[in-house]
Amino acid sequence: MKNMISMLPVECISHIISLTSPRDACRSSLVSSVVREAADSDFVWKSFLPQDIKQIISKSLLPSPSSLNSISMKDLYFHLRIHHQHIILDGNMSFALEKQSGKKCYMVCARGLTIAWGDTPAYWHWITLLHSRFAEVAELKRVWWLDIKACIETKDLSPGTTYAAYLVYQLSQHRYGLESPLVSRISYQQSDVVTVHRVILDPRPPLPRARDRGDGWIEVEIGEFFIEQGDDDDIVECSVKEVSNSKRGLIVEGIEVRPKGRAGPG
Repeated sequence: MKNMISMLPVECISHIISLTSPRDACRSSLVSSVVREAADSDFVWKSFLPQDIKQIISKSLLPSPSSLNSISMKDLYFHLRIHHQHIILDGNMSFALEKQSGKKCYMVCARGLTIAWGDTPAYWHWITLLHSRFAEVAELKRVWWLDIKACIETKDLSPGTTYAAYLVYQLSQHRYGLESPLVSRISYQQSDVVTVHRVILDPRPPLPRARDRGDGWIEVEIGEFFIEQGDDDDIVECSVKEVSNSKRGLIVEGIEVRPKGRAGPG
């Protein structure tokens, strides 16, 4: 069977492999040198990348975004996998590919979020942390009214995909008021689709819902949503809110969206 496959034209083998998955492409490259040539081709790996990958790269803040355009499609795919490398887009978002499927993953950084009182120094201040992928993160000094929101255009996400949204954060040593439930909400601006959950940022004892990402940050799922084919003119709002008690010690890196059931770094 292996010899029969190797007898096919390389272009034909590439087309067959492009209909599978990145994992299958890597496995098939072990069959023979001919199949490896087909499996490693730009034709195969371009099919696994988002159609608008060139436009996404053009928004990158890399010193030389064009450097990503000069590497092979396979190398580009593995460069962007979520466990490997994120690229920063226009300063307020990062982009990566989900490891197994190649679907789009984004994080809206703290500066790209809508944070109630975020520009009021008495309530929030902006700091730099070496282990953050962004230039600044937001540290809560003290508020009663906690309201954090991210907006993501559905056209930027992978169609036919169930996404989950996660608040990515840390807790300072002198925190308080964060052991009470917050209301998290996912909504579409142009429809009546709304999902609401209750989450705890500082559970005592720790609960599985709040997870150590392994990159110096904690994440908690705030909801999920499904992207259909052709959701071009809608915006998904992902938010957390709590207004009943005084709080301090929350450090926010951003809100990340990635395919449901896929683990973040770690």
